[in-house]
Amino acid sequence: MPHRLDRTRAIICSAAARLIAEDGMTDYTQAKRKALRQLGLPDGTPLPTNGELDDALREWQAVFQDGEQIERITHLRQKAAELMEILLEFRPYLTGSVLEGTAGRFAEIDLQLFADSAKEVEIFLLNRGIPYEHATPRNDRAEAVLVVDSDDAVANLVIYPALDERTSPKGRDGRPRERARLAAVRKILAGQAEQK
Repeated sequence: MPHRLDRTRAIICSAAARLIAEDGMTDYTQAKRKALRQLGLPDGTPLPTNGELDDALREWQAVFQDGEQIERITHLRQKAAELMEILLEFRPYLTGSVLEGTAGRFAEIDLQLFADSAKEVEIFLLNRGIPYEHATPRNDRAEAVLVVDSDDAVANLVIYPALDERTSPKGRDGRPRERARLAAVRKILAGQAEQK
């Protein structure tokens, strides 16, 4: 029975990874549930963990999107670095799938910013002629989410109170979310350039 359960979880992982990589789904829970429905499995079927899905997604992308994936990640990290440089006074951090290297075809850049108020960031963007839209924060600690949409990348600026910089928000697996400052992002990009 455990072997069959492991095989079922692997099948769900593979289907959910495809949904994330090809269809642009970003919510892991939704991707797992949709995969469950597509596979015709009962609702009570144990779902894989987010860590298992991360592993399956990396494997799926390496097999089916390798060159495209590397190009996409590099491009999105470069765009993130450019935006982080503009937003330096708000102590930006890159987080999410672009940092982790699992960004799918429709992935967006996630930046954490820290400011005394969200209005401060809005005024900053307005003064520089950078258009943005408001989005609903994904967690209750964020003050606001401003979406900056350029021709070839979308960035979510998730604004937290200045004092929250010392504590990293939790990721999908409940652990502190991995994040990187501009210097670390540049170092990652330099490492990618050397590998070419």
